[in-house]
Amino acid sequence: MKSETIEEVARIARLELTETERTEFSRDLEEVLEYFSMLDEAPGEKEYGLNPVEILDMLREDEVGQEIDPELLVKMMDMFEDLVRGPRLV
Repeated sequence: MKSETIEEVARIARLELTETERTEFSRDLEEVLEYFSMLDEAPGEKEYGLNPVEILDMLREDEVGQEIDPELLVKMMDMFEDLVRGPRLV
């Protein structure tokens, strides 16, 4: 690891490092960056989605239909002058 990089990281972190600490820090930082480089080899989101269940936009055609006879529904409702009555509001 370049000493300029170590000095820049130490400056950003507001650390004053001795020469021994710079050497140790250089080795540690090199090891961390090596672990991160392994992530570059991992399959990306294009190969595997982030969601475990695949989500597809599926549309279907609307089908016109009527399951209950409207006249039967009107007979079952409480009506007043051809209007449906609802519960009284207080």
